[in-house]
Amino acid sequence: MNHFEVKSYDVIVVGAGHAGCEAALAAARMGCQTLLLTISLEMVAFMPCNPSIGGPAKGVVVREIDALGGQMGRNIDETAIQMRMLNSSKGPAVQALRAQADKQAYSQKMKETLESTDNLILQQGMVEELLIEDEKCCGVITSTGAVYRSKAVVLTAGTSSRGKIIIGELSYSSGPNNTLPSIKLSENLQSLGVELVRFKTGTPPRVHGDSVDYDKTQEQPGDPDAGFFSFETSEEASIQDDVSCWLTHTNEKTHEIIRQNLDRAPMFTGIVEGVGARYCPSIEDKIVRFSDKPRHQVFIEPEGRCTKEMYLQGISTSMPEDVQLKIVHSVEGLENARLMRSGYAIEYDVVVPHQLNLTLELKKIPNLYTAGQMNGTSGYEEAAGQGLIAGINAALKVQNKEAFIIQRSQAYIGVMIDDLVTKGTTEPYRLLTSRAEYRLLLRHDNADQRLTEIGYQLGLIDIERYQAFKSKLAAVESELERLKTIRLTPNTPGLMNYFEKIHSTPLKDGILASDLLKRPEIKYIDLQEYLPKRENELSKAVKDQVEIQIKYAGYIKKAISKVEKVKTMEDKLIPENIDYDAIDSLATEARDRLKKIRPYNIGQASRISGVNPADIAILSIYIQHGNIKRLEDSER
Repeated sequence: MNHFEVKSYDVIVVGAGHAGCEAALAAARMGCQTLLLTISLEMVAFMPCNPSIGGPAKGVVVREIDALGGQMGRNIDETAIQMRMLNSSKGPAVQALRAQADKQAYSQKMKETLESTDNLILQQGMVEELLIEDEKCCGVITSTGAVYRSKAVVLTAGTSSRGKIIIGELSYSSGPNNTLPSIKLSENLQSLGVELVRFKTGTPPRVHGDSVDYDKTQEQPGDPDAGFFSFETSEEASIQDDVSCWLTHTNEKTHEIIRQNLDRAPMFTGIVEGVGARYCPSIEDKIVRFSDKPRHQVFIEPEGRCTKEMYLQGISTSMPEDVQLKIVHSVEGLENARLMRSGYAIEYDVVVPHQLNLTLELKKIPNLYTAGQMNGTSGYEEAAGQGLIAGINAALKVQNKEAFIIQRSQAYIGVMIDDLVTKGTTEPYRLLTSRAEYRLLLRHDNADQRLTEIGYQLGLIDIERYQAFKSKLAAVESELERLKTIRLTPNTPGLMNYFEKIHSTPLKDGILASDLLKRPEIKYIDLQEYLPKRENELSKAVKDQVEIQIKYAGYIKKAISKVEKVKTMEDKLIPENIDYDAIDSLATEARDRLKKIRPYNIGQASRISGVNPADIAILSIYIQHGNIKRLEDSER
C-alpha cells in the first residue's frame, strides 16, 4: 500500500469511546493540536453495555473526572433520565451517585462537544499501524495509507482490539455492537514487543418495552434530591420527566433452563478463551458459582427516551439465542417479552499493564500512551478516568512539562492506575470502595477539594469556575468558624422540642453549635433554624460539607495522618535507570519483580507483590547512600 502524509498534530488519540473522548478533550483544552480518530463516527462515547453511569466507587470517579475538568459528569447530567444516590443512609465514604442514561443522547452530546472544541479534529479512520522512529512513537498509519504524525499518541481501542463476538456456537470477528474490529493494530503492537492477553466481557438481551408486564415487577424511580455529577450543574437543576427502571428476579425455572443447557454455553465448552469479570459474571456463571442462591436480581432498564429497547441488567449471557429466549421468558414480568437484540460475549486484546508507567505511557515505546479497557479495566467510568490522565500526560509531554502522577490518596483514579501498573490484573479490573485504603478521604462530596486546584493549574478549569470553587471553600471555612462561636442553651426557643422530636439527649448546660452538630442524629439543615440568621443563604453543597467535616473530623484527621506517614515513601523517587542486579542483598523474587515493574518511587515499590519490607529497607538505604549503579542506555 502507498503511504501518504496528511498532516502533523501535537497529540493523536485513537478510539472515541469514553477513554478516547476524555483524552482528546484534555489534550485540546491544554492547548495541543489534537486529532481524534475513530472507526465509526456513530460510536462516539457509545454505551454497548448497560445504559448507566456511576455506582459505588465508579460514581466518585465521575466526580473526580469533573473536578479535574473532564467531560463525563457534565455530559451525563445533561442526558440522564434518572438519578439515584446509592447508600444514602450510610456514611459519606460509601455514598455514590448513579445515573440512568439516554444512551443515544449521551453519545450525541459528547460528539457535539468534540466537534465544537478548539484545537480538536474528530475524524473517522481505522488506525492499523504506529509510526515508530528512533524507537519512539511519532504518529499513526490508517487503513487507507494516510500517515498522521504527532509528538504523542494515545491508544484507546477498547473491546474493538481484535474483538470477537460469541453467541452460542456462533462466533465472528467484530467490535462491540457489531462494529468493525481493529485487527492489524493489535498485530502491530505485538510486532513491537508489546505483551497482550485476552479478556472477555458481555451483555444481556434487550427486549421491547411494550412487551413487559410491569405489574409483576417493582418500580425503581429516580431520586429527585439525588443531585448531579458535575460541580458546574446548578443545584436548582432537575431531570424533567424522570423515567423509572423496574426490578424482577430469576427463579428456579430460569436456573434449571441454564443448567440443562450448560453443554451449549460457550464459556463452559471452551469457545470463550478470554478471562471474564469476577464482579460482573454472566447469568450462566452465576448459576454455577452461586448454586445455593434461589434467585438473582434482574433490572429492566430503559435505554433512552426515544426508544422502546429495555436492557436486562443481571442476565448477561453468551448462550445460544433459543436458550436466551427461554431464559428471558422464565422471568416474572418477561413471559411474553419480545427479543430485540441477543446477548453476547466479546473477547478482546488487553495490554498487560505492568508495561506502563504511572503516567500510562508505555515504558518500551516513549510517547505512546494507552487507556481504558485496553489496559484491562471494565466500565465506562474507569476508562474515562484513565483517558483523562493519559490525555493530560500526553499534552504535558508535548509541552516539555513535568508529568502528572495522580496519587492513591488523591483519587480513586489514582488507586486504579497504581493497582494496574503495580499489581497488574488477571481479569477485567473493576473499581471497588474496598480497593481504596483512604476511602474516607476519597468521597463523592469532596472531589473538588481534592482535585480542582490541580485541574486549574493544568489549564482544564477556567477562571470563573475556579473562583466559584474558592468561594465555596471560603464559605465552608467561614461557617465552620461561626459554629464554633455560637452557644446554644436549654432556653434556646424551640430547641428542646426539637430534641424531644428526634429523641436526642436534652441539654443541661450551654453547648457550642459545632459540638452539638457532632451528634449523629442532628442535621445541619434542622439545626440552622435555631442559629442566628446569616446574611447570605448557604448552598446545599456548603451545608453538606460543613456537616461532614464536623461529624467526621476525628476519622478524617486519622486518615490524613496515615497519608502523611506514607507520603515520605511516595516522595522517595527511584532513579529510572537503576540497576537492580547491583543491589546484592535483594531477594531474588523482589529483584525480578522490581526489574519488571520498575516502580516510580519507594511507595509504589512497597505495593509490588513479592517485594517485602526487608527488600524496601535495603532499596531505600541503597538509594540514600547515593552510589547508584545505573543501566547503560542500550540496556534500558
